[in-house]
Amino acid sequence: MHRIRKGDDVIVLTGRDRGKRGTVLKIVDAEHVVVEGANKVKKHQRPIPMKGVTGGIIDKELPLHISNVALYNPALKKAGRIGVRTLEDGRRVRYFKSNGEVIDA
Repeated sequence: MHRIRKGDDVIVLTGRDRGKRGTVLKIVDAEHVVVEGANKVKKHQRPIPMKGVTGGIIDKELPLHISNVALYNPALKKAGRIGVRTLEDGRRVRYFKSNGEVIDA
């Protein structure tokens, strides 16, 4: 079970965007995620008239390593560590290790 999933609210822990909060837009592979508003770069794009793409400078988000983000704990208002626990009915759920709050209920 993955500790960080698409749609989770995360905080960037390291790098130039340290402290920024955003949602996970995409899981690129097992080790990289794209976070909304973090690791933004400017890309110079050439126009492609056949496809209707206009040229110019666009902002895009590049992937971050999954170890550089942590799930946001709304109860404590800071980043929290995640554990996986099995419930009595056999379901596996994620929970915050700091306060034991279940995330996937």
